Amino acid sequence: MSTQPSTLPRPPRAVIRRTAGNWALQSALDRRGLGPVAGVDEAGRGACAGPLVIASCVLRPGDASRLDGLTDSKLLTPAARDRMFDAVVARALDYAVVVVPASEIDLIGVHVANIEGMRRAVARLTTHPGYVLVDGFRVPGLTAPSLPVVKGDKAAACVAAASVLAKVTRDRIMAELHQELPVYGFDVHKGYCTADHSAALAEHGPSDEHRWSYANVAAAARAHGMRPPRRVARSTAALNVVHNGEPSQSTASGARSGGARIQ
Repeated sequence: MSTQPSTLPRPPRAVIRRTAGNWALQSALDRRGLGPVAGVDEAGRGACAGPLVIASCVLRPGDASRLDGLTDSKLLTPAARDRMFDAVVARALDYAVVVVPASEIDLIGVHVANIEGMRRAVARLTTHPGYVLVDGFRVPGLTAPSLPVVKGDKAAACVAAASVLAKVTRDRIMAELHQELPVYGFDVHKGYCTADHSAALAEHGPSDEHRWSYANVAAAARAHGMRPPRRVARSTAALNVVHNGEPSQSTASGARSGGARIQ
């Protein structure tokens, strides 16, 4: 038996540098036959009212110039987000949007709802992806190989597109809820735990559109002698109320572990 070292050729190693822009990662996957590449992201995880919205998106390779300015939806102005939303809807090879209501979040917890929503968003694509890029953390049970990307909504264009689809869809839902429940100011803070929202909760108590599994909502309900309108399963994630869209320390550290990093 030969003891000579193997001389089998190895595939070239792909080095993705941040300076190459947010199309570089998915372009590298496409060039190696791993496309179509789908991006997945959510909006509303840190809110204490309204739904969680998850989107998946498959962009056309080479569409960077037609989607100039595509980046993390939180970095865009509302007007720029609306324009980019229209552009992504018009240009995307495929996309899907999943809306998870507050009642489902209360029943299974926000993290489980997020994971389930991402699975649904990928499964609803009519174009089956060869690879899936997810913002921040690993999602088991997807129908294609996947990779969590740290700050994926900034690093990968398809994830940024998904973030725009999710954010604009959710903002529009919250604007509609404001028409039904104007006392909370959903049109301004979109259900996040701002000072104005907290003051409205303290004055009026929570509505059916609030997430009753969240500690601040439960406390406001108790102060008004209100009982949950539905079954609520308390979870550790829900008790660590997220303020203004910023994750708690434990959530943030979890999202940072195990993801792809762009050099």
